[in-house]
Amino acid sequence: MATAAPEATAAPAAGGGKKKLILIIVIALVVVLVGAGAAVMLLKKKPPAEEGEEGEETTHVEAAAHKPGTPPVFLPIDPFTVNLSDRETDRYAQVQVTLEVVDQKTADTLKTYMPSIRSGILMVLSHKTAVEMLSREGKERLQKEIQAESLRPLGIEMELEAPAEDEEAPKKKKKKKKPESYPVSNVLFVQFVVQ
Repeated sequence: MATAAPEATAAPAAGGGKKKLILIIVIALVVVLVGAGAAVMLLKKKPPAEEGEEGEETTHVEAAAHKPGTPPVFLPIDPFTVNLSDRETDRYAQVQVTLEVVDQKTADTLKTYMPSIRSGILMVLSHKTAVEMLSREGKERLQKEIQAESLRPLGIEMELEAPAEDEEAPKKKKKKKKPESYPVSNVLFVQFVVQ
């Protein structure tokens, strides 16, 4: 009878092991299903990247168009007074710009980068001459350069066209590109004095 007792205890242990294995498999399946359900809910809740809601992590290039019926947001920048790079005389410029941005979230983001943006704009302005700044083409080029400097802290590099230096050079036909939209859609001059 002593040998019968060990066999009796071994049989219930084997049956309990199968129950534990089934229980572990069921728990693992429940965890996987809950995880999959949570992932689906997060994907449904998150807006698509083209709506620009992911902030600085997106490139903003596709997401930067104004939505019809919504007014743009304007972000004024404190005025700049800079010495120009004219060699003949000492000249300076007083310039104040306002950035037109696509939404308030972009404006708030740009405010956090404002010291970097101001520094970049100051560098652009200080390398200009009075002749460059007084022509219409010069002002339009300056707008693009300021726009590029305001996008740089967001990790967006904006391509600038090379300035036309010689009018006599043969003109190449340019292919018309679809204009890209950026989170900073325009640069507006509020004050522009060159002395």
